[in-house]
Amino acid sequence: MGTTDGITWTNKSALALANRTDPVSAIQDAARKLVLKAREAGWEGPPFNPVKIVELLGAKISANSNIADARLLATSDGATIEFNPQQPRERVRFSIAHELAHMLFPDWREEVRNRSAQTAASDDWQLEMLCNIAASEFVLPVGSLPAAIEVAPIEELMRERRRYDVSAEAFLIRLAKIAATPISVFFASPIAGLDNDRRYRVDYAVPSPLAPFLKVEGLVLPMQSAARNCTAIGHTDRSVESWFSGSPTPIEFVGIPGYPGSRYPRVAGVVRFASRQFGKSPIRYIHGNILDTLGEEPKIICQLVNDRALKWGGGVAKKFARKYPEAELEYTKFFMSMPSDHRLGRALIVELGKGVWLASIVAQEGFGPSLYPRLRYGALQAGLREVAVHARQIGAGIHMPRIATGAAGGDWGVVEEIIEDELVRASLTVTVYYLPPKREQFELFN
Repeated sequence: MGTTDGITWTNKSALALANRTDPVSAIQDAARKLVLKAREAGWEGPPFNPVKIVELLGAKISANSNIADARLLATSDGATIEFNPQQPRERVRFSIAHELAHMLFPDWREEVRNRSAQTAASDDWQLEMLCNIAASEFVLPVGSLPAAIEVAPIEELMRERRRYDVSAEAFLIRLAKIAATPISVFFASPIAGLDNDRRYRVDYAVPSPLAPFLKVEGLVLPMQSAARNCTAIGHTDRSVESWFSGSPTPIEFVGIPGYPGSRYPRVAGVVRFASRQFGKSPIRYIHGNILDTLGEEPKIICQLVNDRALKWGGGVAKKFARKYPEAELEYTKFFMSMPSDHRLGRALIVELGKGVWLASIVAQEGFGPSLYPRLRYGALQAGLREVAVHARQIGAGIHMPRIATGAAGGDWGVVEEIIEDELVRASLTVTVYYLPPKREQFELFN
C-alpha cells in the first residue's frame, strides 16, 4: 500500500507497475514510450488506429460479438485482445486501447481482463483509471491536436471531439496537454452513498503547460458542486467554485462514462484560470537567425545531432561549426568518449562564452535516406530533460530552431508538445527561431 497525490493505492496491479513510484506517472511514461515508437514507425492520424500498438506489443486481435466490450486473454501464442465489432467505432477503439493498457502491467497474465461489475469495496477502479489514462494516449497521442485549437465552452468541446472519433476523456487530456491558456482538466468519480448525499472524488487532473500544478487527486468535491447535476453522460453544467484552487474559479462540468458497476457517470471538469501569473510563458516564435540570439540573459542554444557523426554536419549544425570551431572540437572529444549505444538521449553541452551554451541533443539514429523518420522521440525527450536540468542550474533560457523537422524527419506537432512537457512546464522560457520568408523576385507577366 502506498499514498501519492492524495490516493491511497491498494490495487496489486497498480503497485506492481509503479514499483514504489507514482502509478499515474508510471502508466503515463509506459504509454508515451509505446506511442513515440509507433510515431517513429510512421503511425499517423487522426483517427489513430490502436492496432499499431497491438502490433508493437506482439499481440493479436479478434472480433467476438458475444462479449460486451473487449477483453484481454493470455493464450499459448501470447496475448489476444477480443472486441465486440457491433459497438460504435469510437467505443471499439477505446475498448481495444483500454485492453492494450492492461498489457503494460507486469501481472496481466494472471487473470482475464475485461469490464465487469465491481463491488463497493473493490479497488479495481484504480486499475481502470490507470488503463483509461493509457488508452487516452493510444487513441489521441502526442501531436494529435493543433496547437492553435481553441479552448471553447464545454458543449463545443464535446462536439469538436467527435471530429477526432475519441472519448471525451481522451480529448480533454490531450487538450490540456497543448492548450495555450492556463487551464486544468480533472476527472472525478461518484463515491458510495445515497442519491441525496452523492459525492465525487477526484481521480486525477492534467494541467496545461501554463497552469499551476495543484495536487487535487483524492479531493472530495463539496455537496454544493455543480458536478452533482451531471447525472447522465453528456450532460453539462458550470459554476464558479473554490475547492480546486482555493479561490473562486470558473469550472465547466460534463458527465462521462463511469467505471463498471457504477450507477452514476463520472464527471470531467475544465478549470479556467484567470491569468498566467504562474511563472510560466508560452513558446515564443520569432523570425530571426539562431546564430544571433536575442537578449543578454544566460541562454542555452539547442541543436539536434545524430548518433554517428563525429562532427556537426549540414544545415544549422554546419553553421555552428563554422562560427564555433573550438566548441565543435570539444563536442567531438565528448562524443568519442561515449559508447555508441549510450549516445541517443544525451545532451552534450559546451560553453560558447559570454553566458551562452550550446546543447547538442543526440536524438537522430544514423543519417541518409530512410523509409521512416530517423528522429527518436524518446531520445529527444530525454535530451531535453538534461537541458532543463542544466538551464535551471544556471538560470538560462532556451533558444532553438525548429529542431528535429529537417533531415531527422520529425513531426513538429509532436516535437512541440515534448518541448512544452519538458521545458515550458518546468517554467523555462523557450524561443524558437524561423528565418524570415524570402522576398519574391518581381516577374513581368501579361
